[in-house]
Amino acid sequence: MADSLRADVVIVGAGSAGCVLAARLSEDPARSVVLLESGPVPRDAGAFAPGVLDAGTVRGSVPGQAINWTIPGRIGPSRDYTTVRGRMLGGSSSINGGYFIRPRLADFADWAAVGGPEWSYERALPRMVALEHDLDYPASAIHGDHGPILVSRGGSDEPTAVILAAAAEASGYPQEPDKNDQGAPGYGPVPTNTAGGVRQNAGLAYVLPVMSRPNLTVLGDRTVSRVLLRGGRAIGVEYRTGSELHLAFADLVVLSAGAIGSAQLLIASGIGPEGELRRLGVPVAVPAPGVGASFSDHPQLTVEWWPRPPIPSSESSWLAGALHTEEIEVLASAKSMTQLTGQGSGGPLPLLVSVMTPRPTGRLRLRSADPATPPLLDYGYLDSAKARRELRDALRLVLELLETPNWRAARDPDDHPRPAGRDDAGLDAWIAEHLGTAMHTTGTVPLGPDGPVDSSGRVLGVDGLIVADAAILPTGPRRGPALAAVLIGETISDAIRRRA
Repeated sequence: MADSLRADVVIVGAGSAGCVLAARLSEDPARSVVLLESGPVPRDAGAFAPGVLDAGTVRGSVPGQAINWTIPGRIGPSRDYTTVRGRMLGGSSSINGGYFIRPRLADFADWAAVGGPEWSYERALPRMVALEHDLDYPASAIHGDHGPILVSRGGSDEPTAVILAAAAEASGYPQEPDKNDQGAPGYGPVPTNTAGGVRQNAGLAYVLPVMSRPNLTVLGDRTVSRVLLRGGRAIGVEYRTGSELHLAFADLVVLSAGAIGSAQLLIASGIGPEGELRRLGVPVAVPAPGVGASFSDHPQLTVEWWPRPPIPSSESSWLAGALHTEEIEVLASAKSMTQLTGQGSGGPLPLLVSVMTPRPTGRLRLRSADPATPPLLDYGYLDSAKARRELRDALRLVLELLETPNWRAARDPDDHPRPAGRDDAGLDAWIAEHLGTAMHTTGTVPLGPDGPVDSSGRVLGVDGLIVADAAILPTGPRRGPALAAVLIGETISDAIRRRA
């Protein structure tokens, strides 16, 4: 056993929520805070891995890199899938697409119904205003200009954005110029946590500016293996650096390892479904049947089309706008998949179509109690007739957009978007073969009266232990969860400071 350290608060995971918590809780100079991250922790913007801050690509999301976790999953009975999550300062906000859209009013209503007024839109709005510096809208009751995260929208004059806007208008959809307002869903530019082509991940926005605080210690390449429990209380965590084992003791332990990582840590620590713990050979510390029993995500299909002539792409962003209905999202990319991942140039342009209705169909299961072994995610996307119908509707919507006059004029004459057959059986077969996920996992440790944590993220049955990340959302948001994860960090840090 190697040495140990001591702090008032230990935060596990320097992702979107963990970075917020570290910055906010260390504002009190009398509170010592330790932030443990399993991946690298750059000490300045220039030390991030190549491509990480490039908002024009998602190179960090290519599986198998040291800066990400590669997690096996199952989309359907015959389709496996690999999910990637960030493993560095900033977490998944360092490798995702930069999409930064607020949850919808219906999401806040759902969360407040089980979590209380702290999760209502009225309480969340001031926090969302305070966390942003919107470069496109002046300060107002719904937009901020002093927050740590810079927010901007791609140019509506980009060729792909113009094509999407014309096709959506021709199909009868309304404009939605500000998707961070709560207007009717429609087409418009995508708010992103980017500025000048630079991805403003949570580490860059929240942690690097305060790294020099004497009461804040940020340690990278530390993989936490379990929470230390004594007499019904969390007293710290066990973590590894290479082959060495270390202990970190604290009055408060906060798990912000992401919806996948936090659930995995709880189960590995004996907090989870009893049958699952016995199967793994982990002693039962606190029976918590809701941990990993379900999760939400957004099923996603990629439909590609060939432009005529080739469309020049922006260097600063890949998002060329989005069309939303109440249930469906279509993201238009200005770059091919090979360009996006930094693996080549040229190729067809993708339209990413997702079903956004919240539905906790997934299940997380540990394959081993060893923290180095990633869990298995079973998404359950095709398990119901309703889900299959929604995916057919989403696919038909994007295929109809591609057949509008302006999009047909922009497509290569030899371009024939697949699937060719449009009957239910043909669509179902194509979906089963091509279905993926938006990697928007939430709700593995849901808050609520029947959940494993209360409305402030406190783990029931264990004093001094909090979960503070997208794991606690009782339902997945109807837009992507990147902004919601930052909001969770702000909300839980407020709750902790009020109790101090």
